[in-house]
Amino acid sequence: RFQPAAGLMERIQAIAQNVSDIAIKVDQILRNSLLNGKVMEGRRDQCEVPRDPKYPDCAGKVEWMRARWTSDPCYAFFGVDGTECSFLIYLSEVEWFCPPLPWRNQTAALPSAPPLPRAQAAFQSDLAHLLELIGTGKESLSFMKKRIRHLAQQWLRATRRLEQKLKGRQRDQKHILVHIGFLTEESGDVFSPRVLKGGPLGEMVQWADILAALFLLGHSLRVTVSLKELQSHLGVPPGRGNCPLTNPLPFDLIYTDYHGLQQMKQHMGLSFKKYRCRVRVIDTFGTEPAYNHEEYATLRGYRTNWGYWNLQPTQFMTMFPHTPDNSFMGFVSEELNKTERQFIKSNKVSSMAVVYGKEASIWKVGGKEKFLAILNKYMEIHGTVYYETQRPPEVPAFVKNHGLLPQHEFQQLLRKAK
Repeated sequence: RFQPAAGLMERIQAIAQNVSDIAIKVDQILRNSLLNGKVMEGRRDQCEVPRDPKYPDCAGKVEWMRARWTSDPCYAFFGVDGTECSFLIYLSEVEWFCPPLPWRNQTAALPSAPPLPRAQAAFQSDLAHLLELIGTGKESLSFMKKRIRHLAQQWLRATRRLEQKLKGRQRDQKHILVHIGFLTEESGDVFSPRVLKGGPLGEMVQWADILAALFLLGHSLRVTVSLKELQSHLGVPPGRGNCPLTNPLPFDLIYTDYHGLQQMKQHMGLSFKKYRCRVRVIDTFGTEPAYNHEEYATLRGYRTNWGYWNLQPTQFMTMFPHTPDNSFMGFVSEELNKTERQFIKSNKVSSMAVVYGKEASIWKVGGKEKFLAILNKYMEIHGTVYYETQRPPEVPAFVKNHGLLPQHEFQQLLRKAK
């Protein structure tokens, strides 16, 4: 009878011993954990600048941070607080001048998920959303939207033809930022106030057509004409522009101009160099490689306000290609049907010329009046010079001035002239 009881007591004692052993092990684990925690805290408090030949600039960057980390609020935004450890964390995780700190890599990196399949671009047939994207509030934007509306049916016909030609070919949809820098207030926006006063329109014609083409091809667009919008879409951290972007660039391509390029450089920090291959510069007159390459241009004394960007020459897109090194980006012209062509031909005036110069100052340069006077002996001279009612423009008396005309009326005048 007593054998089972004895066996039970042995089992109870064994269980008690196991519990005691487990308690001792847990205590050891906790002690080790606390000890490791204190060591880790010590490491956080006392960071040494690593001497790694793979990161030769690390020590110099840390020294720079010691002296100037308060010069831009963006450093505090990323956690820099004046301690050596915060400098090294920033320089290894936000920028890339120092090696990662061992105690910051406590967990093994999870295998990255395979990239999701790209959305496919689908041709668009309604321009209403594009007109919303362009926005309001500037005469220049109104002009661009008027042009898009005027050519809407021709754009849609051309889109259908291209869709039939491609026969369902798969095309990845790109995320594209279009930043028209010369229209931002920060660049002065000298164009918008002059749209209705004879100012240049060629750039706005080009930008309107770029927007229409990208949209109808089915790409995802964002359009910005202010620095604040640009900073928001790029993910610029608060501060003076010395830090990289807060997240990877969300755009496959950025179309901009020289004003926009300068704004991006000022506010993207190191990210500008990292992502500059995604930029396409709408460059009216083009940029030759000799002026684009900063070191080469400097050594040879080539001076320019628009060069030294060190981009690939094909990233410059121009409608006046002075060098084959750049890419061509023009603007569209209207297609006329047979009836329209016959009408224009029958209404041509052989003794009529139109001078393209919408500001009176253009007519006063380089003795043009003598040339026009000779031309006027053989044909009637027409102009479209802007003027206010109380102040007629100072153009030669023999010029028949129509004043500033809407685009379609100006085209009719051109078609009538020889």
